[in-house]
Amino acid sequence: MPESNETRERILRIAEIIIEELKLEEITSESFDPDMDLVDELGVDSMDLATVVLVLQDEYGVFIDEDDYPKLKTIRMIAEYLQSRLQGRKG
Repeated sequence: MPESNETRERILRIAEIIIEELKLEEITSESFDPDMDLVDELGVDSMDLATVVLVLQDEYGVFIDEDDYPKLKTIRMIAEYLQSRLQGRKG
């Protein structure tokens, strides 16, 4: 199933947040592989993830439970998680 524009834009925005918060200089939001494992391949630790989560919560107006952090392994997984939280809020 092809990605919607909304999903693609969300993936790019999440990549921008991660790049900005973690001060990644070698990568752009367009070149960031949305399926890259943030912990195993990028070396994101729990403090980095907590920082990113705080920004995502502010940006999208959703609460992300600490128990859900293991579900946030890639940008695509974060985008899908946020989508499900946003849809759940509408209902």
